[in-house]
Amino acid sequence: MWGLMKVKFFYRLLGLLFWSGLTFLCHAQDWPNRTIRIVVPYPAGGGVDAAARLVAQHLSTVLGHSVVVDAKPGGGTVIGTELVARAVPDGNTWLLTGGSTMSLLPLTYPGKLPFEPLVDLVPVSMVSRMPFFLITSPANNFASLRDLMLEARAKPGRLPYASNGMGSMGHLGAAMLAHSAGVDMIHVPYQGFPPAISDLVTGRVVMVMADLAPVKGQIQAGTLRALAVASPQRSRFLPEVPTLAEAGYPGNEFEIWLALYAPAKTPASIVARVSQEVKKYLDMPSTREAFSKLGHESDGAGPDVVRQRIESELKSMLPVVKSAGLYNK
Repeated sequence: MWGLMKVKFFYRLLGLLFWSGLTFLCHAQDWPNRTIRIVVPYPAGGGVDAAARLVAQHLSTVLGHSVVVDAKPGGGTVIGTELVARAVPDGNTWLLTGGSTMSLLPLTYPGKLPFEPLVDLVPVSMVSRMPFFLITSPANNFASLRDLMLEARAKPGRLPYASNGMGSMGHLGAAMLAHSAGVDMIHVPYQGFPPAISDLVTGRVVMVMADLAPVKGQIQAGTLRALAVASPQRSRFLPEVPTLAEAGYPGNEFEIWLALYAPAKTPASIVARVSQEVKKYLDMPSTREAFSKLGHESDGAGPDVVRQRIESELKSMLPVVKSAGLYNK
C-alpha cells in the first residue's frame, strides 16, 4: 500500500512539473506581452542610467512593447540587484549595472550578500566601457594630482574624498590611490554620483573618481577639473588629461564597464533574443556616437565574455581589495 502511494505521488509530482513547464513555455512564446523594466541600482541621472535609457529606447522599438528604466539605488547597488535576482524569471525584469556589482561586491562583502551574482543572475550582454577620471573642484585650488596628494600628506586623516557608494569602484579606485601614495584620507560615501558631485563643486570634499556622464558639463563649464584618468592610456574624450601613471602614481589603473543581466531561469530563448538585439544596437555607428557623448565606449560582447570577465576579476581584484582595506570577511 505504501509503495503504491509513493508511485501515485511520484506521477502526480511529475505531472505538476510537466504542466508548470508547459505553462512557462507558453509564457515564453507569448513574450513580450506587457511593460518590460530595466532596473538600474543607481540614482537617476548618472552614466548607468543614461546608458540604460538608450538601450531601453531601442528595445522598446524592436520588441514592440514599452521598456522602462527603473532606478532602485541603495546599499551600494545591493537593493536593486537583489530585486532583479528575486524577480519572476519571465523576461519582464532585467538588470543593468556596473561590473563592480558582480566583481567587487562579492569580495568586499564575502558571504554577506543576499544574492549570488553568477547563480541568481545570468549575463545577457556587455553594454559599455568607460574611463574613470579623478575629479576635483577649482574651489580646492589643486592644479595637479601631485598638489592634492601633498596636501593630503600634510593633513593626515583630514581631507575627505567622495564616492558613489561604499565598496563601489569609485571607492576602491580612490582607496587604491591613497594607499599607493601613502596618504590617509577620509572616505565619504554617497548614494550615487549626483549628490557627491554637488558637494565636490562646493569644496566640501576634495576629490571623486567618476565617469564623464555626471561631470562632463561641469568640466566644460570650469566648475570641476579632471586631474588624471585611471586608464592605461589617455582617454580620447579628454586627451589633455594625464593618466595616473603620468601624474606620478602608476599601478592604479582600472576600467569601468556595464552589462545587462536577467534573473536565473529566465527562458534561454528570451535571453538569446535580447542579447542579439542589444548586440545589433551597440554595433551601430549611431549608437557608438550616442554612447560617446556619455563618455562611454559601446560594447556588444556576448554573455560568455561577461561571465569570463567576472570570473577573471574575482581572482585579480582580491589582493587589491585586501590591500585597500575593503575586505570585510
